[in-house]
Amino acid sequence: MFIIETYSTAVLLCLVTMLCWGSWANTQKMTSAGWRFELFYWDYVLGILMASLVLAFTLGSSGTEGRGFLADLSQGSSDALRSAFIGGVVFNAANILLVAAIGIAGMSVAFPVGIGIALVLGVLVNYLDTPVGNPWVIFGGVALITVAILMNAMAYRQTGSSRGMSTKGLMLSVISGCLMGLFYRYVAAAMALDFAHPSAGLLTPYTALVLFACGVFASSFVFNTWQMLRPFSGVSLGFGDYFRGLFRDHMIGILGGTIWFVGMAMSILASEKAGAAVSYGLGQGATVVAAVWGIYIWKEFKGASAGTQQLLKVMLGLYVLGLGLLIYAK
Repeated sequence: MFIIETYSTAVLLCLVTMLCWGSWANTQKMTSAGWRFELFYWDYVLGILMASLVLAFTLGSSGTEGRGFLADLSQGSSDALRSAFIGGVVFNAANILLVAAIGIAGMSVAFPVGIGIALVLGVLVNYLDTPVGNPWVIFGGVALITVAILMNAMAYRQTGSSRGMSTKGLMLSVISGCLMGLFYRYVAAAMALDFAHPSAGLLTPYTALVLFACGVFASSFVFNTWQMLRPFSGVSLGFGDYFRGLFRDHMIGILGGTIWFVGMAMSILASEKAGAAVSYGLGQGATVVAAVWGIYIWKEFKGASAGTQQLLKVMLGLYVLGLGLLIYAK
């Protein structure tokens, strides 16, 4: 199977993760005006599952190092398989809340708050489990990012949005962030520390990613079905609404899931050399990418005061500094 050999390559893959995770949500904005996020989400999770299988049967089944996908799957212990699957379930719960928050509060709010919290919690959890990198530098970077999160919330409050909408969007982002910070640890725990010579019972990254994707897909029949029946905003939906969708909308949803999964795969492959805490933390620099999309492309803060605009610029600057410290930590 394909694995990476150097820390510099790992950092490069983490930057790809950052771009993918910060950009996939744009596909939701590219769908038809009446295509609700609950309907978009079915194609999104299908894209994740399909991409995981393609990767497993290509890069995960070629080369001489590690174990091929099918051989690895057959020898995986029940604990390892379950852990990767649970990671997908936890991620899915967090991501559905994040997508709902994007629809209510916009990308430039939902991502910095939700993913920012996930970054802080995820780095802490992953570092405590596998301490790789200078802790003072790592948590110094996390501290800067925490300040950036608070500044983004302040900027949102200054836009003059209605209190009910503001509160709902922020609360969904916070809950999503708390769950999002935990899912990566489950996937990492299922994998061998040495990808080239994986321990018996533990999984290679490609197998873990497939189990993760299965967890995402299967849990959608609970989480997303519930969201269709009891949506955070708008009227209830039925499965007939999904099948009446345009082919273009379905393809855009699959593209969104594929983009997100490519980022996840790059992060997991990088985690052997960079460490799970640094790999996850760098990938969650997606917040910067998403905020730039929201602020400068989708104009979600159009008409905001000069003070609010300045606050947003400082917020982005602190995020970049914090990410720089995460890279320097190893």
